Amino acid sequence: MSKMKEPPILQRRNNHLPYDIVLNIMERLPVKSVIRFRSVSKSLDSSVQNHDFISKHLNINKNNLENGYVIHKPSWEASRLIYSSPPDTSVFTVAFDRTLDRISEVGFPLKFISNFAQIVGSCNGILCLAISANIIFLWNPSIRKYKKLPNTCLEKLEYVKLGFAYHSENDDYKVVRISCSSLHIREIEVYTLSSDSWRRVGISSTNNVILCHDNLLVPAPMVGGALHWMENILEGKVIGRSMYIMSFDVNTETSRKLALPDHSDDPNCIALFKGKLAFITSERYGYQYSIWVMKEYGLVESWNKLFVVPFQRAAYCLAFTEYGSLLVCYSYNNDQVESHGFKFVLIDTETLHEKEDPDIQCPSYVANFMESLVLLDGAKAVSY
Repeated sequence: MSKMKEPPILQRRNNHLPYDIVLNIMERLPVKSVIRFRSVSKSLDSSVQNHDFISKHLNINKNNLENGYVIHKPSWEASRLIYSSPPDTSVFTVAFDRTLDRISEVGFPLKFISNFAQIVGSCNGILCLAISANIIFLWNPSIRKYKKLPNTCLEKLEYVKLGFAYHSENDDYKVVRISCSSLHIREIEVYTLSSDSWRRVGISSTNNVILCHDNLLVPAPMVGGALHWMENILEGKVIGRSMYIMSFDVNTETSRKLALPDHSDDPNCIALFKGKLAFITSERYGYQYSIWVMKEYGLVESWNKLFVVPFQRAAYCLAFTEYGSLLVCYSYNNDQVESHGFKFVLIDTETLHEKEDPDIQCPSYVANFMESLVLLDGAKAVSY
């Protein structure tokens, strides 16, 4: 009996998949898998490092995220103020956004810098780190690449605020630095990743305002394509109670003022709350916090007091998660909780349920996080 002839489709079983289908599949893979497949061939390695592939991979994975993530690290300054044996401030921890349960730990390759680093912001998998007003890094821990930013183009840096944002119109990344001198001169400069350079984009006189030193552990919130900071209005030479929000549009590189809601409580900070601009106030010496949300960005009349969160003891608001949970620090008497007298809890602002003993147990910088290939095509980025 003659052997049955194989169907044509089986005769082609050893053929390779079309190259565009291979790339289409890889655009949907996790970052670690994509990096591993770079070694298969030079052409595949070149394609993976192409800007279009990196952008497609980013957009597909952003849309398919089932869980939100945060990244956090202990603050060197705050930890040494309240702990006799401070934690390791060089370690960054990736955790689930809803619970802050730990997933993994990552370390910046320059440990000395990592110890003192502040998380300025996080965009599409890139972290912006600063250890001073003029020593700033961009870092993608998922692909183990980083780059140091060039020095400022300003003559002098005083009373500096930093922000990090994605420039959606040009598919680029920007670091914004605001410097306010003792002579009340405000200068704004912008670093653009594509040009790897700083530009001064604004200078103005600020005789009656000063940038607030609000919650430095939380990045400047990015809402409506703009970064935001709070400013105090001076009464003579004294900082008054009147405040407003300074907004800097990263696309047009222009700033404007946004009014705060009419309130009688003590202002705490502004933050990102479920994708919207939020304003947090405290009253009764930290025993109660109110969360205001601007429902329609840019419309002052849309400020709405969304939640009032009461506490049984004095608390300090540290950060929000993407899903609206509030990370707070309780102050205890020394005989109630270890020697430092502080305890950290995660609170659901809708149910007021408290999750005790989250992974964060010291003052920490906290930012949203995701894995990506961004910086893989950066010629000046350092691999480690």
